[in-house]
Amino acid sequence: MTQNDGDLDSLVRKRIRALRVAQGWSLEELASRANVSQSTLSRIENGQRRLALDQLVTLARALDTSLDQLVETATDDVITSPMIDGAHGLMRWPVKGDPGMTVVRQRMTEPPPDNPARMRAHPGREWLVVLSGTAILMLGHRRLRVETNQAAEFPTMLPHAIGAEGGPCEILGIFDRDARRGHQRTTGKNTETDPGDSPGRP
Repeated sequence: MTQNDGDLDSLVRKRIRALRVAQGWSLEELASRANVSQSTLSRIENGQRRLALDQLVTLARALDTSLDQLVETATDDVITSPMIDGAHGLMRWPVKGDPGMTVVRQRMTEPPPDNPARMRAHPGREWLVVLSGTAILMLGHRRLRVETNQAAEFPTMLPHAIGAEGGPCEILGIFDRDARRGHQRTTGKNTETDPGDSPGRP
C-alpha cells in the first residue's frame, strides 16, 4: 500500500465514524442498519480490520451517502478567487462539481421595476441571501421584502425581478445551469443581462 492509499484508508475510516456521530447513532445502531456486527464496525473505524468494497457500499448506503462520496479525497484548489466584472460591479465564483452553477455577489441601488412587463421568466431556480440592506423580490403577483441575513429560493419560471428598498443592498445569489442560461440568452436586451446583473434595472 502506498502512502496515498494509507491516507485514503485513514480518511474513509474517520469519515465513517464522523457520519455516524453526526447522525447521533451508536456503533450498535449503525451496525444494525448496515447488517454488520458491532465488533466488525468498531474494528473498521479503529483501523483494525481491512476495508472491503462490499462493506463500504453497505455502510455508504446505511449512512445515506454514496461510495464515491465516502472515498472522495480533498482537492488542492480548496480556495478560489472571484472573477471580477468591473463593468457591472459583480463578483462571480463557479461552483465546483457543477460547472452549470454560478455564485454572484452584487450591490443593488435601484428599486425593482414598477412595470410587470419588465419582469422576466425562464427555466431554472435561483437562490439568494441578503448580506446587507433590504431587497424587494417581485415574484409573480407577490412583493416580498428580504432583509439582511434572510434568504429566498424560487423557480425562475415565475416572472421575477429584484431591487433595493430604502438604500443600497448587497446580495449573494446562486444560479443553476438553466437559470444562468436564461440570463445569458437575454444579454444585450433591456431586461436582465447576466447572472447577478441588477434585475431591478432596465
